[in-house]
Amino acid sequence: MSASQTYQLGFIGAGKLAGSVIRGLMRAKFCSPHQIIASEPNEQTRAALGNETGVSVTAENAEVAEKAEAIFVGVKPPLVISVLHDLEDKLQNKCVISLAGGVRISSMEKIPNIRFMRALTNTPSAICRAATGISRGSRSTEDDVSLAKKVFGAIGVVVEVSESQIDIVTALSGSGPAFIYSVIEALAAGGTKLGLANDVAMELAIQTARGAAEIMRETKMSPEELRRMVVTPGGTTAAGLAVMEKLGTSKSLIAAVEAATKRGQEMAKENS
Repeated sequence: MSASQTYQLGFIGAGKLAGSVIRGLMRAKFCSPHQIIASEPNEQTRAALGNETGVSVTAENAEVAEKAEAIFVGVKPPLVISVLHDLEDKLQNKCVISLAGGVRISSMEKIPNIRFMRALTNTPSAICRAATGISRGSRSTEDDVSLAKKVFGAIGVVVEVSESQIDIVTALSGSGPAFIYSVIEALAAGGTKLGLANDVAMELAIQTARGAAEIMRETKMSPEELRRMVVTPGGTTAAGLAVMEKLGTSKSLIAAVEAATKRGQEMAKENS
């Protein structure tokens, strides 16, 4: 690697989320591995990412800030502002996209001459099934927004929202996979409780969730319309839905999104 080499994209922090984005970009063939550089302090995580994807990896955040044209910040939320201050001179006049929940653009924009954006995505980005919300900052250019849409559009679905809505996206898309895993786990547990082998119940639950999501996406039908296709009055599905209603399953999932959103708002105050 020559000292003068530049990269199209740079990632500061390449843990679970940023690593998933990088893996998705490589899977989508968005660009050559040689056009991405990522810094990661954990030696094992860094080596695994480099070996798996072929992207350039380093332990030095400053190398990424200096050599990449557009920067994605994937460090933990409490570290974002201090990392940005440390790299301030190397990030001048660049587009910097934070992947962190709970760190406001207004907090980042206290640092001058850097064009900040936020992107809230999720770990299914690794297999190009991400759900991402992006928000522009006061200095963002149309080219910055276009780049963000291209990057995240290559690894899934991307929507632009106002920053006032980004905590909701964090809760729905960022935290949402964990909620869905809990639903799948519970469906499989119902099968095993009644006698199915663990692996059989889990395989059926996973494929059921996957099929339900894909048919909803392809047909564009509403959940209510699709439910009506499955429910027969007095039948098995109706019996199951009645119990879900009695136990407040839908209410608990709504409350989970609300709680996650509230926590994102609290984090924004803590990290301002």
